Amino acid sequence: MAYVPKEGSGSLFKNDRKTSETHPDYSGTIMVNGKEHWLSAWVKEGQKGKFFSVSIGKEKLPKGFTEAGSNELPKNTLEDDVPF
Repeated sequence: MAYVPKEGSGSLFKNDRKTSETHPDYSGTIMVNGKEHWLSAWVKEGQKGKFFSVSIGKEKLPKGFTEAGSNELPKNTLEDDVPF
């Protein structure tokens, strides 16, 4: 059974695919208003020592999901099936 975060909670994991300084050091998800959102964190150095700078991103959508109103077609569309 997959882990589903409770409202107002989430998880962060070390970002092993970081290729740029602008990419987050940690990434994961957080549940906000019943929707799962991306969560990113960067380790920073301040006057009082190290701290996390965090950002809540867009809603995490299922793989292959296209938002309503998008002009993008699904990737597995077979145009040869049209009889005319």
